Amino acid sequence: MTLARVSPTRGARPAVVYSTLRELIVRGQLAPGARIVEMDIAARLRVSRTPVRGALQRLQQEGYIVHSPTLRQSRPSVAPLTRDDAIELFSIVGEIEGLAARSAATLAALLREKLVTDLLAINARLERASRTKTPKHDLLYDLDEQFHRRYVDAAAGPRLRALHDAVKPQAERYERLYVSLLSRGLAPSIREHESITGAIRHGDADAAQRAVQTNWRNAAARLGAVIDTVGERGSW
Repeated sequence: MTLARVSPTRGARPAVVYSTLRELIVRGQLAPGARIVEMDIAARLRVSRTPVRGALQRLQQEGYIVHSPTLRQSRPSVAPLTRDDAIELFSIVGEIEGLAARSAATLAALLREKLVTDLLAINARLERASRTKTPKHDLLYDLDEQFHRRYVDAAAGPRLRALHDAVKPQAERYERLYVSLLSRGLAPSIREHESITGAIRHGDADAAQRAVQTNWRNAAARLGAVIDTVGERGSW
């Protein structure tokens, strides 16, 4: 477990410890399958075990942490990255973002025009970045994330946004870990982004929702193929 770079959080509330640990898991600094030792985390984050315990319970409820069986007892560990889990998560995100895109397509004309302009610009940057001889994987990930976040922020209501914020980081774990392999064939995803943008531009709510669902469904299939090739991470 790598917590050496984490800033001290003495006296931090469970929410702060939770967000710190979740970020470490999402970014892969706490690797899939890594054992979680409550006392070790408390010492490294410079907090008592009480907020750590609360944070771990919440992370377990949300699926970031699981209890892995050992010879003597069950030990909490970072949830593995599996093909089935990826497909489920991407499908859920597709449904949530599909609803956001549906709402985006019903925005007032001026707001929709501004949104479309931004989406086109982001997707164009993504296409240019994907065509360089040595693509920067972090940049490709960030641009794809910006594209999806833009229409979610523009149209999702507070409940939908809360659901998105709870689930999307779990899908982000897969995107970050496998981005170097997924980025080798971004052309289909870029075309799917164009379909999303076109549907929003024409105010076609049904088409916008379907386009987003298709994008995430295809992304799940592409990721599944990658996992089939290189294997799952952290499984026992």
